[in-house]
Amino acid sequence: MDKPILYSFRRCPYAMRARMALVASGTTVHIREVKLSNKPAELLAASPKATVPVLVCANGRVIAESLEIMHWALERNDPENWLRHQDPALIEANDGAFKHHLDRYKYPERYGSNPTEHRTAGVELLRPLEARLAVHDNLCGNKRGLTDVALFPFIRQFAETDRAWFDAQPLPRLQAWLSRHLASPLFETIMLRLAPWQPGDAAIEFPSR
Repeated sequence: MDKPILYSFRRCPYAMRARMALVASGTTVHIREVKLSNKPAELLAASPKATVPVLVCANGRVIAESLEIMHWALERNDPENWLRHQDPALIEANDGAFKHHLDRYKYPERYGSNPTEHRTAGVELLRPLEARLAVHDNLCGNKRGLTDVALFPFIRQFAETDRAWFDAQPLPRLQAWLSRHLASPLFETIMLRLAPWQPGDAAIEFPSR
């Protein structure tokens, strides 16, 4: 195997942030789009928990957590110095409390939840980010870094659940931050549309050359 294999799903926020770090680091992988309702045996063999993203390195090492994939890529090459712009506490709050409320706001049928209650709790967790953005253009300084990219896909998902409501909230700096990241060439690059991978398919390099 000459390049790592990335099992991914286009709209998964965890997979999005992993893909962004891989692109930013200049790491080329063979990407395999996964249909979550029909996960390939190769993914299950590599990572029994079978959640995306999963990176299978050329040496056989398996990395099955998105933040670990981000660090693996950026520790190899970090031209934008993303690792200098990170706040582990913010990422932990995003991946913990905010993700909890996001899921129950976006998928109330799945969780039997009150979406309005979880939307209110979620937006309260975004207010400290609005305050940070009053000082800098991004969450850990004026340049984007690991924290911005780690949080961005989840805030995007929260906003898109009811975009008119989100845009009406008194979060002008966070809304502008989100718009900048949505409009970035990096985001455009990682949102390629691929058919679900099947054994025997030709390898697809990502990012494409």
